[in-house]
Amino acid sequence: MRLSGNLFAGLANSIWSALIGLAVVPFYLKYLGIEAYGLIGFFVTTQALLSLLDMGLAPTINREVARHSASGNLKEAGKLLHTLAIVYWGMAGIISLLIVLLAPLITEHWLQSKSLSQQTIEHAVILMGLVVACRWPIGLYQGALIGAQRLTISSGINIAMVTLGSLGAVMVLAFVAPTIEAFFIWQAGVGLVYATTMRWAAWRVIGRLKDIRFDIDKLKQIWRFSAGMSGVAVSGIILMQLDKVLLSRILSLEDFGRYALAGVVANGLYVLLTPTFNIIYPRLSALVVIGDTEKLIELYRSGTRLLLAALFPIATAIAVFAEEILALWTGNLSFASSMAPIVSLLLIGTALNGAMHFPYALQLAFGMTRLPLMINVILVIIMIPLTILLAMQFGVIGGATAWALSSCIYLLIGTLFTHQTLLKGLGLKWLLWDVGMPLCLSLLVVGIVGGEVREWGYSNNVELFIGSGLAFFTFLLVILLSPRLRFAVQNNFFSDEKNPMIEIKVNKALRRRL
Repeated sequence: MRLSGNLFAGLANSIWSALIGLAVVPFYLKYLGIEAYGLIGFFVTTQALLSLLDMGLAPTINREVARHSASGNLKEAGKLLHTLAIVYWGMAGIISLLIVLLAPLITEHWLQSKSLSQQTIEHAVILMGLVVACRWPIGLYQGALIGAQRLTISSGINIAMVTLGSLGAVMVLAFVAPTIEAFFIWQAGVGLVYATTMRWAAWRVIGRLKDIRFDIDKLKQIWRFSAGMSGVAVSGIILMQLDKVLLSRILSLEDFGRYALAGVVANGLYVLLTPTFNIIYPRLSALVVIGDTEKLIELYRSGTRLLLAALFPIATAIAVFAEEILALWTGNLSFASSMAPIVSLLLIGTALNGAMHFPYALQLAFGMTRLPLMINVILVIIMIPLTILLAMQFGVIGGATAWALSSCIYLLIGTLFTHQTLLKGLGLKWLLWDVGMPLCLSLLVVGIVGGEVREWGYSNNVELFIGSGLAFFTFLLVILLSPRLRFAVQNNFFSDEKNPMIEIKVNKALRRRL
């Protein structure tokens, strides 16, 4: 499928999921309260941490399906998929049992509550384990679909399941029982349907083989990359969830709930980041297989600038107008005022972290897992004392500041280490032009002008309309100032991928411009 088709499908999925997620939060707060919402935030963190048990198998099936697809032998990937599926479903049962056993300890020694009983919290933690177990195999089948570049199928299923899970949960809380236990029971049922549907879709795309069985040789073939990815996943998830784990212990459950709520807003940037990575990773892997370095560099640089041309203006606009957005969202002015600085800091960190999606995809496309592992370990070593120190000194604001600073460090050292090994000599150009140019324009146009707009005393709706216009203007400005990007957009979004003469003409014109 053309790059634009996959991108639009991924964006539709991400935008809808984000909108649904944001829309139901006020209802969760209404029926459950901020402390119970803190348990939902703890569940999200727990789910991410338990994905460490994935052992790097989901990104491995993504890469292997992409490679088999590039070589025209997609059905061969079915043998590996069947073998890994047995491993995944077995792990689902182990996870459920593990959380049941640990629930009393988590309730008594980790989570702090003022209004919820220990029994309620313990039941919620046990049900969290059930939800995670039911959803566990989804990542494997989703990885296979993404590797085959069938994002339209994957996105369609996800949109349906997210809608069912979120809106259905609101209905359950409103008309059945407004309890955290009812919420998690519903999510477990939806998770099981989700996993079953995704399994059916993956096998439809790859195609079943007549002779299919558990094949230990398939595991031996991918163990090295999978083991490396497991290390990367462990360090990456620790890095992404470390602030939440530490803050869940340092802060009260109420303050942690506020931090989790701010994280929901900041994570809205993954509306752009997730589909972009899902598209670019298998595409870069295929280019590595066929050895087309010229097109690899073109996609790497142009893709980065296009992503950040949208990401940085949006992040800056939300950070500048965070108080207005939160006031419209929650209807509580004092709550919005106290939350705005937290949201802004988390947005800064998430946007800078998002800039590293392309280097990370490049590392994995070349099969290099030691490099991202080394970078993640360095960042974890920096982030642990930074988060503890700032959170104990400044509370929830300190925790958000630690995330922003850590992401800035990640961008700098990640770029340095990546381009000492891959695409040597490109690092400084990539950082200054493909990252720096969209960032500077966003700060100048959206940040400075948007800050002045807030002083003019317009209504919230007018201010947000102006902020959106500034973000869109900055996006267009980045594209207009980028000959490479204009050609790449024409090549990937408007040209016929099956006509090689068009690609040749575009590449020649691009080289003349550069």
